[in-house]
Amino acid sequence: MEKTSALKEKRIVITGASMGIGKAVAIALSSKGASVLINSSGGGKNNTQALSDTVSEIRSNGGTASYSCGSVADYNYAGELIQQCVDNYGGIDGLINIAGIAEPSGSSILNIAADDWQQVINVHLNGTFNTCRHAAPLMSAQKHGSIINTGSHAFQGIYGGTAYAAAKGAINSLSAAIAKDLAEHNVRCNVIMPGAKTRLSSGEVFEENMRTLHSRGMLDKQRLESALTALPPEFICAAYEYLISDAASNISGQLLSISGRHLGGFAWPQEKIMAYIDASEAKPWRLETIAEQYQNFAD
Repeated sequence: MEKTSALKEKRIVITGASMGIGKAVAIALSSKGASVLINSSGGGKNNTQALSDTVSEIRSNGGTASYSCGSVADYNYAGELIQQCVDNYGGIDGLINIAGIAEPSGSSILNIAADDWQQVINVHLNGTFNTCRHAAPLMSAQKHGSIINTGSHAFQGIYGGTAYAAAKGAINSLSAAIAKDLAEHNVRCNVIMPGAKTRLSSGEVFEENMRTLHSRGMLDKQRLESALTALPPEFICAAYEYLISDAASNISGQLLSISGRHLGGFAWPQEKIMAYIDASEAKPWRLETIAEQYQNFAD
């Protein structure tokens, strides 16, 4: 097995890695020399078979891998996961947060249950915070490290649902804050919005949901076609390989996207100032001014 210098001796935790994108990334990075600790919750049932199978596959190809089963939504478990990487490999150089769950089909602000909202937020947003909170001090102390968090185009509200969109938007902001907090310590944090055919993005229910969103004007024809003809996760692993490596040492705080058919990225929004009040006036804003400026901006 060829082990490139870019990832050789890198010690990386990958959450949500028993199947789908996480599994493909774990196999790809280990094939380039990284030591990976993969995680999943075992479907919420602590079923370790998929994790064990992935580790066996990596090891059979000459790679270094181990696994840990548990939910990153549990703050204490997230700490144990990061510590296991340190115990197993002597440190942690990379953290890739991919763990996630789907929001109930057809969910919206009109019908989502509070428990479903909380579960999605816990896994996506809190899970990302939990692992980052435990890994960041270790990376900061050693003056190097790379964190990749998982976003989604859903943060724009274009795919329907509420909790998933909210969690992904919050992960973007959290990642921006992490990148700024850790810049002086030479630790990077970026967001990848991946597109690939996985268990969560295939099947009749998924396809019907995409077509419904298209019919409601929330998904254009190009994005509908892309969603319905997505390529396997193996097509996008190089993005993780690059961003986790030292070759991307100047890239941090970015919102990046990749699928089997496109590469992209989002610029951070910039505030547009509509009007000013002279400091000497010290008067409340007039309703007419607010109405005029907000209407012009909306148009």
